[in-house]
Amino acid sequence: MADLRRGSNVDLTREIPDLPGIVLGVRWEAGPEPALADSLVMAAILCDSARRAPSADHFVFFNQLTEPSRSVTLTGDDAEQVEVVFGAVPDEVSRIVAVLYVNEGNGLRRGLGRLRTLTVRGLDPRDDRELVRSENLATTLDSEAALALGEVYRHNGGWKFKVLGEGYRAGITALAEDYGVLR
Repeated sequence: MADLRRGSNVDLTREIPDLPGIVLGVRWEAGPEPALADSLVMAAILCDSARRAPSADHFVFFNQLTEPSRSVTLTGDDAEQVEVVFGAVPDEVSRIVAVLYVNEGNGLRRGLGRLRTLTVRGLDPRDDRELVRSENLATTLDSEAALALGEVYRHNGGWKFKVLGEGYRAGITALAEDYGVLR
């Protein structure tokens, strides 16, 4: 399987018609600052057709492990995976965006560009088989403190996955504002 580049997509349910959902996971390798890895947080934002979250309840992160429909859940030992159940996603939700951000609780300004590698992967929830994987997104990052990794979105009655790789220097606050989580 070739790594998907930023902007590339794959038609998940056309390729695998009985696919019930997807598990989006993130992998990284620390660079010169190993402690950075301890402050990384994965999250997901459920969006409408205008790419906006209907409410703050549609932001899934470590303090809110699921959203009202329970179709998207943060999972994994270190909450580094987002599980999406396609059949349970409400009709008004057209895309689920997986994000990664530096939790700046300690006041340090750390950027994702200090990571050696950073990829987002899509797994089959039935057997954890890797379906898609992004290119190394760390190669073009610098001081960005938040990143829209990729999105799962509705398309012609099915679901596709797209690699985004959109960085935010101002961190999770700017990303949340951009997607309408903060109003």
